[in-house]
Amino acid sequence: MKNISLPIRYGFITGIVLIAYFLLLDLFGKSTNPVYSFFNAAITAFGIYEVIYISKIKSPATFNYGEGFKNGIITGFVATVVFTLFFLVYSTEVNDLFVDQLLQTVKRNFNIDVGLVTFIVAIMGFATTVVSTLTVMQLFKNSNNMSSK
Repeated sequence: MKNISLPIRYGFITGIVLIAYFLLLDLFGKSTNPVYSFFNAAITAFGIYEVIYISKIKSPATFNYGEGFKNGIITGFVATVVFTLFFLVYSTEVNDLFVDQLLQTVKRNFNIDVGLVTFIVAIMGFATTVVSTLTVMQLFKNSNNMSSK
């Protein structure tokens, strides 16, 4: 359990930062603009970077690509679940007009309910997690290139 507690803790922290960013956007009336959700990838990537960096610092002898990838995936998935649950509660209980406002921003006549939008938010978070983890691990992997003499 000790090996998995660090990514779970950082996943919760990353999820809370994502929620704070969403609420900050909502404060300024920008939460329905999908363009601002691109910064969610940067927040997620930073959380994944931090957990992989700390994992490598704590145990450099046993750190490998698989361990770093596992920690990044767990961190991102926990953050995605935390944010998705918040999003579901927010869009159904706090601001039940949010999905309609979001769909008006896109200017399409979609017949979509809250469940589908929440599912899309979760899938986007999981995809961002995988891509961010693969990207961040390029910074921390051991090179197998021959050293020059």
